[in-house]
Amino acid sequence: MSAVAVWEASRPATTAQQVLESLRHGLVSGMLRPGQRVNQEDVAVRLGVSVAPVREALRVLEQEGQLVYRPRRGYFVTELRIEDLEEIYELRRVLEERLARLALPVLDDATLRRVRTAAEECELAGESADVSRELAANRTFHFGLLESAGQPHTMRMIRLLWDSTEAYRAIYYNSPAERRRAAKAHKRIIAAVAARDPDRLVAELDAHRDRALAVLRDILG
Repeated sequence: MSAVAVWEASRPATTAQQVLESLRHGLVSGMLRPGQRVNQEDVAVRLGVSVAPVREALRVLEQEGQLVYRPRRGYFVTELRIEDLEEIYELRRVLEERLARLALPVLDDATLRRVRTAAEECELAGESADVSRELAANRTFHFGLLESAGQPHTMRMIRLLWDSTEAYRAIYYNSPAERRRAAKAHKRIIAAVAARDPDRLVAELDAHRDRALAVLRDILG
């Protein structure tokens, strides 16, 4: 079945959440491409709904960084470059390994509980397809681990790198299968932390990051 047929077959009823899911599918399937204008009236006609829930869904995607709003022109799919993502992820690999190895020996039980809670929140958000909530919980999960290293300057650089790629992660989390895969990756990361195994922890973090990069290469390519 073509991407068009899949998108058409998944047309929702009348709620903003259903419209949002259809738009997410359009992004992850390639129906909506970087730089493309998203006309709210066209979307409403295609999905058989009024403009109001479409407008609400577009605002959510803008807040997530997946769309940009240009005054008097409307909404456009955020333009992304895989080369930018590859460079940033390589920088993250170096910096996050450094902090993970420093953090593990000093990471206490209270921090581990907070990290576990964030992983659970991330999984629950994924099950309800709440990408904004999942993105926030995902940051809490990863930063909760890394901040324990007590390296504020390195952590500031990592935050900057994450901020510059939030739109990419939002697209990655559009996929239900990848949301489930990420939840399993988080559990493996927690297991490595609980085992106090730095090499295993770094390997799990790298695998988690590499999977996201591979998926995004396919989508953006």
